[in-house]
Amino acid sequence: MAGHSKWANIKRQKARVDAAKSKIFTRLSREIIVAARSGLPDPEANFQLRNAVAKAKAAGIPNDNIDRAIAKGAGTLGGDDAFEAMRYEGYGPGGVAVLVEALTDNRNRTAADLRVAFSKNGGNLGETGCVSWMFDQKGVVAVTGDIDEDELLEASLEGGAESYELTDIDGEPGAEVLCAPADLETLTRALQAGDYNIVEAQLRWIPSNTIEVDDWEQARSLLKLMDALDELDDVQNVTANFDMADELLAAIAS
Repeated sequence: MAGHSKWANIKRQKARVDAAKSKIFTRLSREIIVAARSGLPDPEANFQLRNAVAKAKAAGIPNDNIDRAIAKGAGTLGGDDAFEAMRYEGYGPGGVAVLVEALTDNRNRTAADLRVAFSKNGGNLGETGCVSWMFDQKGVVAVTGDIDEDELLEASLEGGAESYELTDIDGEPGAEVLCAPADLETLTRALQAGDYNIVEAQLRWIPSNTIEVDDWEQARSLLKLMDALDELDDVQNVTANFDMADELLAAIAS
């Protein structure tokens, strides 16, 4: 399995385990607020908001909480949640490149928290641009079910897809279809029209090359760093350009 697919699976599994934790509710609520603020506060007319709401529902966030977050973003509920999207870059153990996407109302606090997380786990927070050149942002639509490659290719091309990869998703057979960021909504609609079960549709940073991690200590330190970053309230997504064998992942998790 390609590194970006494997790490996406890890994050989806972690999100399900953490779904009852308040930080997940906070993180997804912020995403809804920002999406509602950046466009119409109607999920049917705002693709970014529709995706954020879908993720919130999948994590078990009550509808009342979702409605309040939309109202906050629309400015009809009051509050001064002035969150802004920020991207931070750094290095993990073994020189692994790490991209961190955050929604923050205090840049200094977020940068300080990230710096501590990196330094305590064998990495370091870098300057803007130090690793982003190793990644390309793509739209990614994950689908599950019995995949007929010819049919998937036809539906994907109609939606503007650039490539696809057959892969296990949450233990089920499926595929990830990649496109240019601007084509994500078009691709999602095309796959929906083809009756594909869409698990996720999002923008994701895809590494142009991956570093194979096969040393136990390095792998453990790296996963501890990824967890530490992901635990921070301001952090929305963490992406890195590493790959490691399933057996090593399982051994560290056990």
